[in-house]
Amino acid sequence: MRIAYLINSVEGGGAALPVPAVAGVMRAHGANLRVFALTERDGRALPAFEAAGLASAVRGGGERDHLAALLWLDRQLADFRPDVIWTSLTRATLLGQAVGRRRHIPVVSWQHAAYLKPANLALLRAARHNSALWVADSRCVLQLTAERLRPPPDRLLLWSLFAADPAAPVAAAWRPGERLRLGSLGRLHSVKGYDVLVAALARLQAEGFRPACPFQVAIAGEGDQRPALEAQIREAGLDNVVLAGFTERPLDFLAGLHLYLQPSRSEGLCIAAHQAMQAALPVIASSAGELAFSVTPQVGGVVPPGAAGPLADALAALLSRPDLLAGMGRTARTWALARFSAEAFHEAGTAVLDRLDTIVRNQGGRSARRSADRSDTAGAL
Repeated sequence: MRIAYLINSVEGGGAALPVPAVAGVMRAHGANLRVFALTERDGRALPAFEAAGLASAVRGGGERDHLAALLWLDRQLADFRPDVIWTSLTRATLLGQAVGRRRHIPVVSWQHAAYLKPANLALLRAARHNSALWVADSRCVLQLTAERLRPPPDRLLLWSLFAADPAAPVAAAWRPGERLRLGSLGRLHSVKGYDVLVAALARLQAEGFRPACPFQVAIAGEGDQRPALEAQIREAGLDNVVLAGFTERPLDFLAGLHLYLQPSRSEGLCIAAHQAMQAALPVIASSAGELAFSVTPQVGGVVPPGAAGPLADALAALLSRPDLLAGMGRTARTWALARFSAEAFHEAGTAVLDRLDTIVRNQGGRSARRSADRSDTAGAL
């Protein structure tokens, strides 16, 4: 099976982050895979693709030149001749569906987001029959996809997009007298809610909150919100908040923390927060997407998205009792390794690919009949 894996961009993080792991399951199933990206953005996912031996083609255009992107994709797939177009996120899905219809290639579409812009929701709902399968990255997104896109039930499957690694680095427990290290991992984008985190920290400072020990907050990531966040941090006088920039070693970054923060306004699965739990970190997160189900009181706490006050209260509770963090982190790690095992990841992916095998075989039969019909018509003429 030849799979064209179509993504919006090769930006570090986001939908590009799990591609190597997904590709590993596809290859184990015997697939020949090539990645096609509609635009580059920061290109930080490319080293991981290269390390995984993934061939990729990246278009040089932007994010709104849809016709040019469609023509580029059609030319690329005419050369690659895939059996399947596998898409991720709205733009890639709609363009992939268009080429799939033109070239009679079945399309499989990831759904990652717990929030869709109204226009994107309308477009995807209208095009729901153009994908042979819809694959949700989490239980939350599975339910949302069923409710808002309403694809035929037999076309909707679950493949949780995180495989926990027992060999990943584990965070060291906080020790009395040590500075407490808090952190988050993600793009500096409004959807990640880092402005809400800064507002919560500013509120604690303004209220004269006294933590049990000194603490520092590091946010590892880059994005267009950096200037606004720097200004907000400066205006609040927060000298213990650091924008650490993009990290090429996210698991090592997480292993250097004592408490993980995920204040997102919207999420699907949220791989970074689950990686933090894998690293034996307790988590304070917004109740966005799958986080509402993964982050229990035993491993941290959840607060409403966009709510600085409740986030400040949750931070104050754990900053007052840092001795509780290590035990919560161990519970988080045990749960993450059991819930998101590599075996479960592989089994879910194999189930999707088995379904895809049947679709491709059926599509091949229909294509052969269409070719025969065209030949008969040409002979009659």
